[in-house]
Amino acid sequence: MKHLLLASAAFVALAGPLAAAECPVKIGMVMELTGPAGAYGQAGAKAAEMALRDFNEAGGAGGCDIVADVRDSQSQGNVAVDQATQLVNIEHVPVIIGGIISSVSIPILTSVTAPAGVVQISPASSSPTLTTLAEEGKTNGVFFRTITSDALQGTAAAKYAMDRGLKKLAIVHVNNDFGVNMVKEFVAAYKELGGEITSTTLYNEKQSSYSAEASAALAGDPDGLYLVSYPVDGATIARAWLSAGGPAKFLLNDGMNSTDFIEAVGAKYLDDAYGTSSGTSETVSTRYFYDNFAAFSGGIAPDAPAADRSYDAGAIVALAIARAGSAEPAAIKAAIPQVVAADGEPIHAGKDEFAKALKLIAEGKPIRYEGVIGPVSFDKNGDIIGPFRLWQIQNGEVTTVGEMSADEVAKIKAGLDG
Repeated sequence: MKHLLLASAAFVALAGPLAAAECPVKIGMVMELTGPAGAYGQAGAKAAEMALRDFNEAGGAGGCDIVADVRDSQSQGNVAVDQATQLVNIEHVPVIIGGIISSVSIPILTSVTAPAGVVQISPASSSPTLTTLAEEGKTNGVFFRTITSDALQGTAAAKYAMDRGLKKLAIVHVNNDFGVNMVKEFVAAYKELGGEITSTTLYNEKQSSYSAEASAALAGDPDGLYLVSYPVDGATIARAWLSAGGPAKFLLNDGMNSTDFIEAVGAKYLDDAYGTSSGTSETVSTRYFYDNFAAFSGGIAPDAPAADRSYDAGAIVALAIARAGSAEPAAIKAAIPQVVAADGEPIHAGKDEFAKALKLIAEGKPIRYEGVIGPVSFDKNGDIIGPFRLWQIQNGEVTTVGEMSADEVAKIKAGLDG
């Protein structure tokens, strides 16, 4: 599947102009538009497109539109590699936004973007493997992500579970890099904090029934279920768990913060469902996005999985191209930290804020993009570090009930590693 986003507006060259031959600047997106993670990819693609729309209406990069060639990974790594290869080798894009899930992002990185030196920014791939690849020097420094690593999120989930009295859990998780790593980090922290795991059951995606997995998970008389999944399969598993007599108490990963999941399971069964999400300090950008995304996307809710951080990925890419004054991958890679500079003038989401950013860039002044998920900064591995939102599903709505600081999570993690 291929889409092209072109914003029509009057453009003013505020940054150093790109060569006329470089206009418009085409970037790639490889998103999970179909398959088990389709809800993520559809929301993510629209959110990133919205960021580019806003940026282009603000003036573009040196007077150039930034356009997106969006491809469907079908939630499969081999398909994603094929699409990314076409984007890099045929379309010569300097940046790829995507994938959404780690089992798509990792093969794109190792097979396409890192060898080619093309920038890649994932809105939602949280596997610790991506950090390991960077530490081993296998990413060429081209990879960034606008979500925290599962190494931290699994720890935060364990602490939240204990705080909520979920001290005896069964685990069902998707059998891929994301699911395995999330559970590994969770288990280490949960046991250290005094939790008991009655069983761990993995599942393969796209099954019509998960009755066998749900029955296996009931062994040991657990008090609830830690479900690491995606909205479609996750709903099927949750229903099977309840049908088999499992208690209506759930701990959920961030991607299960989804109205589709809630509606498919039934709100009345989820009043004791809890979860964590990364990057949640509210900013002006958060309010802008929540007020405007549904209208832009044709009705996709702003709290849809990966939507918020996909807008930020698109915004960071656009601002970095403007800062670089070039469509060259190396220049864009170097510019990404510069648009989230700690000493920069705060910039938020939306046309007016991006126009302000372009003016500051033209004046040679530093900027700090403070996104929908909160202020963003990247470490040497392209990871972000931020707070975790603690939420509960109540009466069919996801309600924020607290926040866990990055420092608190890091201290728990350090205690485990020590």
